[in-house]
Amino acid sequence: MIEFRVDTTSGVAPYRQIVEQVRQGLRLGLLHVGDQLPTVKEVVAMVAINPNTVSKAYRELEMEGLVEGRAGVGTFVTRTLAGPSLAAHGELRRALLAWLASARRAGLDDASIDALVETTLRDARQDGVA
Repeated sequence: MIEFRVDTTSGVAPYRQIVEQVRQGLRLGLLHVGDQLPTVKEVVAMVAINPNTVSKAYRELEMEGLVEGRAGVGTFVTRTLAGPSLAAHGELRRALLAWLASARRAGLDDASIDALVETTLRDARQDGVA
């Protein structure tokens, strides 16, 4: 079962963070069709946010056709976002972990790593590489 985390200092609305975490889980194959998401009550206990915030996130995911709420039962994944490249994730993750270790040795903190990745990705898109 997915465990949500909400960063209250990120500037991103908590419901949006939950939506993005579910999408990531679907892209990475951590969530599969038929999997049950934590109940609203469980998420509230997990991350100490308002139940309406969780409901809003689940409604958005439902409108996108990613999950389905079943009255009295819970919310279930109805489709995945994982593509055929999912098999390559393990090798890519290992390479990324090695790169992160190198970035840490070079003295980069989380914000610097985020900035480097974001600008590199943006540049790659502009150059037609990504």
